[in-house]
This record gives sequence, C-alpha cells and structure tokens, in this order.
Amino acid sequence: MMDFRGASADSLASLTDELKAQASGPSATTADALYDVAGLLREQVAVRRVATDTTVPAEARSGLVRDLLAGKVDEAAVKLVASAAGHRWTHGSELPDALERLSEIAHVISAAPQGDQVADELFSLSRVLHDNPDLRGALADPMRSVGDKEGLLDALLGDKALPATLALAKQGLGGTYGPLGSALSEYRTLAADVHGEGVATVYVARPLTDDQANRLTAALAKQYGRKVHANVVLDPNILGGIRVEIGDDVIDGTIASRLDDARRRIAG
Repeated sequence: MMDFRGASADSLASLTDELKAQASGPSATTADALYDVAGLLREQVAVRRVATDTTVPAEARSGLVRDLLAGKVDEAAVKLVASAAGHRWTHGSELPDALERLSEIAHVISAAPQGDQVADELFSLSRVLHDNPDLRGALADPMRSVGDKEGLLDALLGDKALPATLALAKQGLGGTYGPLGSALSEYRTLAADVHGEGVATVYVARPLTDDQANRLTAALAKQYGRKVHANVVLDPNILGGIRVEIGDDVIDGTIASRLDDARRRIAG
C-alpha cells in the first residue's frame, strides 16, 4: 500500500491536478508510460537520487529527466515526470511510487465515460480470483513469467473488460501492493475515489432489489458525506440481513451475526 505524507502527499496532489488538467484527458498511452518510467526509476538508483536531490535546483532536476526521456516515451508523460522531478519528496523512493499512482489514475480517467465500470470490473475479477484458487496460484507463481501471467489475464478478460481494467490488472502483477487480489482492492478504491465516491462491499443472502440497493447507497452516502459505489456479494452463510464493509468500517446486521451474539450471551 502506498502511503504518501508531508511533502510527498502535497507533491502527488499537485501532480494529480496537472494530470487531470491535460487538455484531452490522460490517455492509456500516457498511463502506460508513467508506469514504465516508475519501473525505470526504481532500477536506476543513481538517476532517481539526482532527480530527488533537493540540493540540486528544481529546474536542473526537471531538465535532467526531460533530456533522459524526450523522444522515448509519450510526451505528456515526459512533461509530468519532469514536473514531478521538480517537486519535493519525503523519500526518494516515493517519486516512482507517485508515478505509478498517477499511472493508475490516468488509466481510470482514460476509461471515461465508462469510469464507474472500471470499479465494477475490478471487483468482478477479484471475486473470480477468490473463487478460483488454481488461477490465483498461477498468477502468483514466481516460476511463471510476467508474460505468461499477462496471457492468462488476456484469456480471462479479453474483450469482456475495458482496456483500463485489463491494464490495471496487469500492473497489479508487479507486486507493488502484494498479491494481485490486494492490488485489485486498492485499484477499486482508487477508481471510486477518482470519481468522488467511496467504495463499499455489501454481503447479502439474496440479491437486492433496485429499490433496496438505492435506499442502501442513499443511506451510506448520507452517513459518509459522499456518493458510495457499492458492490454486492451473495453469501448464503449470512442467512439473512446485510453486512457492509466500507474502508475500515464494518456494519454487520446479519442474522448469522445476531445468532452468534446470542450464543455468546447464553454461553457467558
């Protein structure tokens, strides 16, 4: 998980505004380039040190990066990376982390006007992995090449998902967030946040009607002060009622939970 604080948080916020302000919106090409440069800076420690060295004038740091990347990657990405080099970072390693985060944001924005669909598709993929341990194991197998794993994702998603969803899933193989399932969870939260929404996972024994779903999201929006994007999981083990997970909060109103509470009171 990426946790930006202090100067790094301020720099990322400024760069995110720059990304969103791009005339035609960031493209998938820009997103891919930002991710590639993040990997390059992780490998090229000497370049990263110079690019984040506050004893070097900001203009010189930006110029170094611009000269290094010009003509080799997407021009919009070059401008953003050069700008990033001119910012202050709490730790040098947070520059490539920030570029990776910007890549994720760019992929989500590039999916407009189908941005909400990205969060839903990421959630669906996470459920597929949860329900298929063999697939989950194959995608985590260190003996398999990245290309092989990407091929599995191509076969699984193909034309069934947006290009942004597939691109994020492939980036998740890089291990920045740990296992792919953890990466998908981070991306889902990010995708909702880009659209000013929170994200909730709702567990029910039976599908919600449209009216029930609308009343639930309205209640969550009122409680959390922002629109909430909800993904529903059918789980017969909860018997009835509803369980909502949103961030670190858990709202458990399931029959199974009430029965467990009753058993504990009787046993106590």
